[in-house]
This record gives sequence, structure tokens and C-alpha cells, in this order.
Amino acid sequence: MDHGRVLQALVGVVAGYLIALAVWLAWLAPHAEPGTKPYQVMIMVGLFGASCGIAMAWASMPTRADRRLRKHGLEGWARIDGVHQLSRTDHSSELIEFDVELTVPGAESYHGTIVVDVMPVHKPKMVVGETVPIRVDPQDRDRIILDL
Repeated sequence: MDHGRVLQALVGVVAGYLIALAVWLAWLAPHAEPGTKPYQVMIMVGLFGASCGIAMAWASMPTRADRRLRKHGLEGWARIDGVHQLSRTDHSSELIEFDVELTVPGAESYHGTIVVDVMPVHKPKMVVGETVPIRVDPQDRDRIILDL
């Protein structure tokens, strides 16, 4: 999870909500029918919660650059030579550094490291000696994404 993107999305939602709340308090609430304010408050709270959920879902999607790399990147494979667990994350996955030998058809193989947030379902595939599919940016061979 990219906490920076989530924070940006939530700051945007809070800023928009504060503007909507100011408009509601200054303009709409004074002109509301008697007895409808509790319902209006429930609607405002519901809109805030829904907006936060949508913003967090949007923030957790892959970036445009990652989607472009997954679609247009050169196909290749990486043989895992070493696995180093860095830390556990806050969503039941592990941040792992892999020492790999990268192979892209039409180019020489090269060695590198990839740091990946590995979900438990993918962990059995991510052991020393295994080969995993990758996508490599044709403009920058250091920009690599696992294609699981």
C-alpha cells in the first residue's frame, strides 16, 4: 500500500468535505425545513464516509506508470538467486528483497535486486531457484515489475 497516495487522497477528501460542510452550514442548513437537520447530518456523514472509501480504493490502484509498464513493457523472466525478508507490512504481506538474474529476449542477462510486497498467496512461487515473469521498461532497464 502506498501510504503517500492514500494520505494525498484523504487530504483531498477532507478539504472537499470542509468546503461542502461550510456551504451546508452557511447556506443550506438555515433554510432547511424544521425537523430535517438530523437527516441532513446523517447524509453529510454518509457522504464523507463514502468519499473516504472511494478515495482509498482509488489510491490503492496501480499508478499510471505501472499500468503502462505492465501493458507495454518488454516481457522477460527473472531467476531468483537470493531472498531477503525486509519487514512485514500492515496488510498481512511481506516486503522482500530478491537477488535476481534478469533475462529479456534480445538482450544480455544482467543481475539486480527487486524489492517486492509479496502476498501470502504468491510466497510459494518466490523461492530461490524459481523463475518468475517480469516486465521491463524498454527506456529504463532498471524499472522492473513482476508480472504475477
